[in-house]
Amino acid sequence: MSVRDAQRYADEASASFDSVDFVHAMTRDGLLSRLQPVVVEAKIVVDLGTATGSACRLLARRFRRAHVIGVDLSLSMLARARKKRGWFERHSYVQADAEQLPFPDHSVDVVFANLLLPWVGNPQILFGEVARVLRKDGVFAFSTLGPDSLLELRQAWQELGAEEETGCFLDMHDLGDAAVRSGLRDPVLDVDRTAISYESIDSLSRDLQALGAPATLLAALGKGWRAGPQRFDLELVFGHCWGSGRFSGGGEYRLDPAQIQRRPG
Repeated sequence: MSVRDAQRYADEASASFDSVDFVHAMTRDGLLSRLQPVVVEAKIVVDLGTATGSACRLLARRFRRAHVIGVDLSLSMLARARKKRGWFERHSYVQADAEQLPFPDHSVDVVFANLLLPWVGNPQILFGEVARVLRKDGVFAFSTLGPDSLLELRQAWQELGAEEETGCFLDMHDLGDAAVRSGLRDPVLDVDRTAISYESIDSLSRDLQALGAPATLLAALGKGWRAGPQRFDLELVFGHCWGSGRFSGGGEYRLDPAQIQRRPG
């Protein structure tokens, strides 16, 4: 998926995202629970692909001395996130492409990325950028969808001649390899499985429209809908790994996280 398409879908979904983010919430809570036993002294925590910022407050509770920075490609999502922020909460928000982060090398203690990978064009570039900004022994925690997820939905995309839009659904072994090649170390990954059932194409269409899906996808799904409820399987992949001090590549502009100030109002 191109950066422009990802930004457009996110902008369109921002107003209704919180009403249909049940999978996003499920993986967010699972990822946070897996972080509980991890010991790290965090001053800067980045919620990468923050959407409407639901994880920022939870990350602030987990890392109480940290400055939490929500990063997203969509200004509309970030506007929603700012409205959620309490007056005394140390949250900042930055619009940026996850593959070109505006932070200095080794400046971040924790990177948290919940269901971001299905939206990026090249996970290897993303992992390399995380390896660059993450300090040595810092933690990168991520969740994503495995290759057994949403087969019916992805088939509908392919029938539209848009196979590239199905996103990044790598298995956990490929994800671990990508992390190591990027300079991250000691990846730990596991998989959960669940399913979502819809009684009708109308109920599925409402949720997909709320998430910014185009009308062409809804039409393709409608053509293949079988009578009665339909089940969509999800393979949920959770992972975390550590910064090694090695990285490759880099963007052009670098922003010191300590200089990000809280926006008034």
